[in-house]
Amino acid sequence: MKHWLFLGFAIVAEVIATASLKNSDGFSKLVPSILVVVGYSFSFYLLALTLRAIPVGIAYAIWAGAGVTLIALIGWLVFDQKLDTPAVIGMTLIVAGVAVMNLFSSTSTH
Repeated sequence: MKHWLFLGFAIVAEVIATASLKNSDGFSKLVPSILVVVGYSFSFYLLALTLRAIPVGIAYAIWAGAGVTLIALIGWLVFDQKLDTPAVIGMTLIVAGVAVMNLFSSTSTH
């Protein structure tokens, strides 16, 4: 169970780092730039811990899929970036794919 928590925190750290990357303005702002480096480092560390118990394909699919979806939502909510219907459909398919893997795949460990 703790490996799933590691994965969840890895996703959160990656999303914070990516949002900070936008705010770093090409690494010209110190605090957001530090958040990028620390966030990605922590995210990869937690992802590495996750891989002790969860297969790499499953862990990475969840990490990447959730990260893409969450950062797109943050872009919409925080940075006022538009999401059109195809973007919303695509994110829905990503979430559905992660759910199918977790619920029905025998390669996923719980």
